[in-house]
Amino acid sequence: MQKNNLKGLKIGNTFVIPVSIKIVFVFTILLLLSNFLTNFINMNFMNIEITKMLKDLLVKDLKEIYYFCNNQHEIFKFSNDIHKAVENIEKKALSQFLNSKSVLIGLKKDASLFLLATPIERETKFNGLDIIKTIKKDNTSDSQEGVLQNFKFNKDNYFGIYKYNSKWDIYLIRGEEKVEFYKTYWFVFLKISLIIIVIIICCVVFGVLFLQHILRYLEFITAEIIKMINSQELKIIDLSKATNDDICLLGIAFNSLSSTINNLMHIFLKFVNKDIADKAYKEKSVNLEGSEKQLVMLFSDIKSFTYMTEQLGIDIIKLLNIHYKNAIRCILKNNGVIGSIIGDALLAVFGVFEDNNKTKSYDALLSAYEIQEVTNNLRKEIEKKRIEIEKSGRKLNSKEEALYKAIMIEVGVGIDGGKVFYGTIGSDERMTNTVIGDNVNSASRLEGLTRIYKVPIICSEYVKQEVVESEKKDNIIFVEIDTVLVKGKTIGTKIYWPILKKDWNEELEKDVNTFNKALNLYYEGDWQNALKNFKKCNLSLTNVFIERIKGQDCPKGWNGIWTMKTK
Repeated sequence: MQKNNLKGLKIGNTFVIPVSIKIVFVFTILLLLSNFLTNFINMNFMNIEITKMLKDLLVKDLKEIYYFCNNQHEIFKFSNDIHKAVENIEKKALSQFLNSKSVLIGLKKDASLFLLATPIERETKFNGLDIIKTIKKDNTSDSQEGVLQNFKFNKDNYFGIYKYNSKWDIYLIRGEEKVEFYKTYWFVFLKISLIIIVIIICCVVFGVLFLQHILRYLEFITAEIIKMINSQELKIIDLSKATNDDICLLGIAFNSLSSTINNLMHIFLKFVNKDIADKAYKEKSVNLEGSEKQLVMLFSDIKSFTYMTEQLGIDIIKLLNIHYKNAIRCILKNNGVIGSIIGDALLAVFGVFEDNNKTKSYDALLSAYEIQEVTNNLRKEIEKKRIEIEKSGRKLNSKEEALYKAIMIEVGVGIDGGKVFYGTIGSDERMTNTVIGDNVNSASRLEGLTRIYKVPIICSEYVKQEVVESEKKDNIIFVEIDTVLVKGKTIGTKIYWPILKKDWNEELEKDVNTFNKALNLYYEGDWQNALKNFKKCNLSLTNVFIERIKGQDCPKGWNGIWTMKTK
């Protein structure tokens, strides 16, 4: 590769033209164009000066007419011939006019015409109301004179000045038709403008086309890089149609870098959460640090996992990957991050992003039901396969039955929230993102209770309260299940079964009402009547209460809290 200079550089047998030479060439053209623009601006300043000259000319003429009107008024006092006085004023005005459309108008305050002098044929009817309105609007001081920038006469646009004559009680208006007065100026101006416009159009078209041509891939590369910044994903830029200049060389260098980094980024994003990736992207580093935050934890666990492992052996990995692929997609879609994956258990955290911290409990509940839905769909697919086999006339043998039972995956979900430590722990050589706190363990305990109470999801009062106080309160109905003292805790807590509003129906409502009545009797210590009502309820969660109190009397000192003996 030869050294870069004004002549360019050579890569192999390809000569690369520096983009700087192209830009300097275009800049030279634009500099020449600026001279023409300067002339254009000068013409505008000339226009201002000509307008000033017109005003001075009209002031001079109006001043003479004004005094002539005063003289005619003195004559009128003796002759009492108003028509003669008006005729003399009009003749005087006509003798001053230099242009064919010059005009002198005398208007009374009521807009009626007093006199009119003009070389052109007069209008059959002249309405001076608009002029009087303009004069009154502009006449904000005691001054009785001013400028009319634009007024209509004989359907033409005029520029004029006015002065009030107290003796005749009229406004004297001296005007010149704009087009006629500026005719010579406009003729010169239009010729110069036409030349300038032609030159500018040619230069602009050539400049734009040339710049677009030589910089087309610079714009393309820039747009592609911006897309990558927004998506936080590096890609290879298509340079198949790029020109042989240093813009193409820039693209080649970027693609080489992108290819290397992209592989690392894909691996990195599979092992870290989006919030950590965003932090690394913005701050260019990830430190060993953390903070206390109000977060919600979702703990999901596969039921009968030991049996599944015994039956499937190494194939359990395939089943877990199918399950986690669906479950993790649900969590990420609802603004959650993955806290950890340990065998059959998955911990997700909600509320780490500031824009959805207030909806974290609702997001967690929505994820829980979507996990249940995708798991149920997986079971349906497996059931469908079994039906197809049986329709073919073959029944499953005992080994196949065991495998079928093993892959009918079922999960329980526990959700709790509160103040926890969230951050990175470990060392500078190896670190991991984690969430630590009592509520994390509590979410795991709540998941364990789903096996006892036979409901798919159990949440804490923290989760219930946050949803009830949010805008999403109408989307979920919370059914109080029990007040329990889970293992490792010293204080009893209420637990809830959240039900989506779309799954709520009259039959379910009837059963829930029966269960609530039984639960209240159970809390009050009236176990016998509670048992009767539990037996009337068709909800599967009543079985645990029936077994718990059947043949039992309420213990002394009963406070409504049931102590769990297992995790």
